Amino acid sequence: MTKKELSQLYWLNREIEQDKKRLAELETSATNCTTGEITGMPHGTGNMDKLGNYAAEIADLKALIELNIQKCWYELNRLNRYIQSVEDSFMRQVLTYRYVNGMSWDQVAFNIGGRNTGDGVRKAHNRFLEKN
Repeated sequence: MTKKELSQLYWLNREIEQDKKRLAELETSATNCTTGEITGMPHGTGNMDKLGNYAAEIADLKALIELNIQKCWYELNRLNRYIQSVEDSFMRQVLTYRYVNGMSWDQVAFNIGGRNTGDGVRKAHNRFLEKN
């Protein structure tokens, strides 16, 4: 498995977070769109058009987020199956901390312990991937 394949879970999670931010912005805009001055007089449908556009975009974005969450579960299962197939316990820990938990190399080294450094763990990881 390549670094790119191993990193897919990380990038999917980032994409979901960006979509959630955008969803929050849209929901705020839609809420602000409905709060207007009520005079009792008939008025145009400008706000209702905007509200309809926001509603459609919000629904699409929610569906996209749900789809990406399902992809995350698929990637997590695929990643875990691969990691469990690795014979070396040290490397399984490295792969789990890095790709499942999304830790930096220094965090991986700290969690593994044993005087490991971020660079040392990264290099061991790179050698493992080149070999396999």
